[in-house]
Amino acid sequence: MRKIIQKLDEKRAVARLGGGQTRIDAQHGKGKLTARERIDILFDEDSFEEWDMFVEHRCEDFDMGEARVPGDGVVTGYGTINGRPMFVYSQDFTVFGGSLSESHAKKILKVMEKAVQVGAPVIGINDSGGARIQEGVASLAGYAEVFLQNVLASGVVPQISMVMGPCAGGAVYSPAITDFIFMVKDTSYMFVTGPDVVKAVTHETVTQEQLGGAMTHAGKSGVADGAFENDVEALVQLRRFMDFLPLSNKEKPPVMPSADPPDREDFSLDTLIPDSPNKPYDMKELIQKILDEGDFFEIGEHFAKNMIVGFGRMEGQTVGVVANQPMVLAGCLDIDSSRKAARFVRFCDCFNIPIITFVDVPGFLPGTNQEYNGIIKHGAKLLFAFAEATVPKVTVITRKAYGGAYDVMSSKHIRGDVNFAWPTAEIAVMGARGAVEIIFRQDIGDAEKIAERTKDYEARFANPFRAAALGFIDDVIMPHATRGRICRSLAMLKSKDIKNPWKKHDNIPL
Repeated sequence: MRKIIQKLDEKRAVARLGGGQTRIDAQHGKGKLTARERIDILFDEDSFEEWDMFVEHRCEDFDMGEARVPGDGVVTGYGTINGRPMFVYSQDFTVFGGSLSESHAKKILKVMEKAVQVGAPVIGINDSGGARIQEGVASLAGYAEVFLQNVLASGVVPQISMVMGPCAGGAVYSPAITDFIFMVKDTSYMFVTGPDVVKAVTHETVTQEQLGGAMTHAGKSGVADGAFENDVEALVQLRRFMDFLPLSNKEKPPVMPSADPPDREDFSLDTLIPDSPNKPYDMKELIQKILDEGDFFEIGEHFAKNMIVGFGRMEGQTVGVVANQPMVLAGCLDIDSSRKAARFVRFCDCFNIPIITFVDVPGFLPGTNQEYNGIIKHGAKLLFAFAEATVPKVTVITRKAYGGAYDVMSSKHIRGDVNFAWPTAEIAVMGARGAVEIIFRQDIGDAEKIAERTKDYEARFANPFRAAALGFIDDVIMPHATRGRICRSLAMLKSKDIKNPWKKHDNIPL
């Protein structure tokens, strides 16, 4: 019996060593942790249960039969993060460069399928050279099966991708299907075709970092939802992030104890809006002053900065925040900001997370670039997302809410549950000067008359009371009381129960 136990220990030791100490040292030399080191940081101490430690590939071609490593380049299993169950797969770059084989894919599929069955999130840590070329189409089939499981799990359990090394070719499509992608600066990259192929086809000279690095995707393409400085920061922040999410679509979001009074007033908000309607202010200041303890986990911080989205808590309950940012493009809606917010709203709706919307939007960004690239369809994505969402929705208009952008930003007309406005709100078809120049175009040459008519228009429409009179605004509230009014609204909406008409699925404008 002792010999058998000793043999098991020896086999486990070999499996835990992965590709060997030399390759582990090389991984560390690149500033990267190993697959198991990442799991140790991510999961609660001694909570991780590993599956399929002894699985090996079955390929005999190209002398692969003589090169077998237990685990086959991916560590899989489940554990707890802050006491809550989660599943994980972590690719091991020290074993065949983390390349995906048929057996490697089967390991990933096993944890994904079980996660859906038990209702727990899946975290994928990607660090792979791509398909196992020696296995040919069997490797490609493995990728496709993983993609299919990603699709089937979408909207059922949260799926998070941590790209902590290379992720190229077909490998990028699994993260792309998941709910959130986080990357690590300088050591991770994603692209469909690498720099060499790009140069051969388009004659562009570009580095891996420029083509698909963390900041490229976090700031330019919007593919990544965040970029962290190193592996440790990424994993620590991921632990924090997972605390905001429910385990599955059958659960309400977690509620954390909070010492922040729900009726806390903040009188500094009464002076947040500048006297000049054209002067910007930082919407993040409002968000942080409203949320519990000012704790806000922003998503897509470096992309489409004219729109802010992220998670926080109100009375301990997770909420999603969507807000225009007047500091960037005056808070206008454009293609990128519409896509960013629509994706976020749909995630919140999938997983029963109430949405708070702060509105200061002068309209959609004009220009041929926006029109030629489909602002009509992309703007409709945000409209569609808010309209179909059945979770509690509370909206606060702080200043401008003009034209179609007013409608789109969770207005009462697309089933906003509770809609507030500050006294500084301006709810109208357009700005006063523009409106006057259209209505009274015959007076454009008379500056004095235009100024007088503009003043009259502002008195009539540049305030929240016309909308309130029509019932489109539930109340005009004092800025300092905003937190308390939102908390009361969310408490009232906890039992909200509405359903959309039956359908196989919707057809969102893509």
